[in-house]
Amino acid sequence: MNKKLKSTAWHYIILLAGSSILSFGMYNIHSQSRITEGGVLGAILLLQHWFGISPSVSGFIMDMSCYFLGWRFLGGGFLKSAIMASVSFSLTYRLWESRRPVIPDLSACPLAAAVLGGIFVGMGVGMVVREGGAAGGDDALAMVISRFSGCNISKAYLFTDITVLTLSLSYIPFKNIFFSFITVTISSFLIGRIQKSKTVAKA
Repeated sequence: MNKKLKSTAWHYIILLAGSSILSFGMYNIHSQSRITEGGVLGAILLLQHWFGISPSVSGFIMDMSCYFLGWRFLGGGFLKSAIMASVSFSLTYRLWESRRPVIPDLSACPLAAAVLGGIFVGMGVGMVVREGGAAGGDDALAMVISRFSGCNISKAYLFTDITVLTLSLSYIPFKNIFFSFITVTISSFLIGRIQKSKTVAKA
């Protein structure tokens, strides 16, 4: 196997692994404990609760809609890896939900659920972002918002997170939303650290 082919294969293996870790955490922790995420990840859990739509379906549709916006306004450079990650997330989530959860319900321990959930999301998304992909439509949506509003990308992410978490108050108690902010904080930190590790490795 030549170097370029090996590099490409490793790229897609990491995308698949990151998406699998993300979907595993979403199914085994977030959906059981009612600790939600912001952005698209939180929105698909919101749709699951109110309309019974599986995240394996809604996640794919919402991601494709956001990726279309990203392609339309930002170009198609990131699109291939983003679609790979989205398809992997949907397929692996379907695999997890076809089985019983392997992690006990942490509803009675919301802090543990928030911390563990943030770790799974941070690791999964971080691995995908590290490879230049997008684990969900959040990335494309935040970039579009940033471009047209003139705000920095972190504020764009914060806007989508706060919007979804506020809507999630319609079915999640306030104390759980508080723990959701802990999840978002941990996952954001890990995403940044994992993404930065590639830059350090190249230096």
